[in-house]
Amino acid sequence: MLSITLVSLFVVVMIAAGFWGMKKTKNINDFFIGSRSLGPWISALAYGTTYFSAVVYIGFAGKLGWAYGLNAVWIGIGNAVIGSFLAWMVLGRRTRRMTQNLDVVTMPEFLQERYQGKYFKMTAATVIFLFLLPYAASVFKGLGYLFEANFNISFDLAILIMVVITAIYLILGGYFAVAITDLIQGFIMLVCSVLMVAMLVGKAGGFSSAISQISLNYYKNVYSVARPDYLLLAATIFMTSFGVWGMPQMVQKFYAIRDEKVIKIAAYTTLFFALIIPVSAYFTGALTHVFFNAPTVVNGVVNYDAMVPNLLLNYLPPIMMAVILLLILSASMSTLSSLVLVSASSVAIDLYKGHVNPQVSKQSSMAMMRFLSGVFILISFLIAKYEFSFIVTLMSLSWGVVAGGFLAPYVYGLFWKRATLAGAQAGMITGMILAVALFYILGPGKAPLASSIAMIVPFIIVPAVSLLTKKVNSDIITKAFKGI
Repeated sequence: MLSITLVSLFVVVMIAAGFWGMKKTKNINDFFIGSRSLGPWISALAYGTTYFSAVVYIGFAGKLGWAYGLNAVWIGIGNAVIGSFLAWMVLGRRTRRMTQNLDVVTMPEFLQERYQGKYFKMTAATVIFLFLLPYAASVFKGLGYLFEANFNISFDLAILIMVVITAIYLILGGYFAVAITDLIQGFIMLVCSVLMVAMLVGKAGGFSSAISQISLNYYKNVYSVARPDYLLLAATIFMTSFGVWGMPQMVQKFYAIRDEKVIKIAAYTTLFFALIIPVSAYFTGALTHVFFNAPTVVNGVVNYDAMVPNLLLNYLPPIMMAVILLLILSASMSTLSSLVLVSASSVAIDLYKGHVNPQVSKQSSMAMMRFLSGVFILISFLIAKYEFSFIVTLMSLSWGVVAGGFLAPYVYGLFWKRATLAGAQAGMITGMILAVALFYILGPGKAPLASSIAMIVPFIIVPAVSLLTKKVNSDIITKAFKGI
C-alpha cells in the first residue's frame, strides 16, 4: 500500500512539472535546452540523474560488486571525480561559450558547424538515433520488471504505465520539465541511497564489521581463477568515467546553463552527488559478500542482475523497499527522459531542419520535437516489449560506439584549432568500427576494455589526419574560439 501511495504521489508531481514546463516553453530552444537559463543546482542534478540510472543500482552494482568486492567502489569514485567534477571543470565553460558562438544546440550541430562538414550532422544524428534509442528501451525494460515484482502486475502493463507518465511530462514541458523533475529525483536518490546503505550496514553489524566481512568473504566466495584482472577494472573506470564526456545526453547539460558563473558551483554539487550515488550503489553490490556465499541462480543460470534486488528484498523491511522503489524509479526516469529528448532532437533538429527543410519555423520545429518525443517513447516501449534480437545487440554496443565515435572529435573541437573535418571524421569512424569489432573479438565480458580502446585510439587518429589535411576556414575558427 505504501509503495502505491508513494509512486502515485511521484506521478502527480511529474505530471505537474510537465504542465509547469509547458507554460515556460515557447520555442525549440526552450524545449531542448531551457533557453540556456538554468542555475547551478538544477544543472548539477540534471547531469547527475542523467548519468546514473537503475542500471547502476541493479545491473552494475550486483555484477561488479560481486566480481571486485570493495574494489568496485573505485568505479564510483572515478565516476565522481572524472565523469562528474572534471567533466564540468574541463568541458563546461568551453562547451557553453563555443555552442553559443556557433549558435548550435545539439552535438551533431556542433560537429557540423565547428568542422564545416555538410553531412557530418546527418551522420552523427543517425548514430545517436540508432544507439541511444535502444539504450532508452533497456531502461524501460528494467523499470517494467521492477514494477511487475512490486505490484504484481504484468510486465506489459508496467512499462505501458511508465510510457504514459514519461510521455506526459516530457512532451508537455520539454527540458524545463526534465530539469525540474531531475532536481526532485536527485534529492530522492540522495536520501534513499544513504538510507539504503545505512540500513544494510546496520544489518552487517556496523561499518567496520561490514568492511571486514566483505574483505574476508570475497576471497572465499570468488576463487582466484574467477577474479577479473585489474586491467579490466581500470578499463571499466575509464569507460564509465571518460565515456560520458562524449555522450550527447550529458554534453547537452553544459549547453543549458545560465552563465559561466554556474560552472564551478555545479561542478562541486555534481561531485557531491556522484560521491553518494554510485559509491552507494557499488558498496551495496560489495555487501552481497556479507549476506550471500554464492551468486544468485535463476532457472539454473547465474543472474548477477538479481543479486542486489534479492539482497534488498531479504534484508530490508517492506517500508524501506517502498522507498527503494522510488529511488530506482527516479534514477531510471531521469535518464530515460534525457535519452528520448536527445534522440528526438537528432531527427527534428539535425536531420529534418538541418537537411530536409532548413526554413521550417520555430513553432513547427517545437511541434515536431514534441511529436517525435512521443514517437520515440512508443518505439522504446515496443523494443522493450518484444526484445528484437538485433536491438538487444545495439543496446550492448551503445555506450562504446557513441563514446568511441564522438569523444575525440568533440574534445579536439573544443581545444585544438588545427583539428580538421577529415581528422574528426576519421576519428569518429575509427572509434565506431573499433567499438563494434573489439566487442566481438574480445567478447562481451571484455566490453569495457573494447570500449576504452575505441575511445583512446581516435585521440591519435584525429591529430594525425588533421596535420595532413586541409584546415578549417579561419573565419569559422575565429568565430568558434571567440572569448575562449
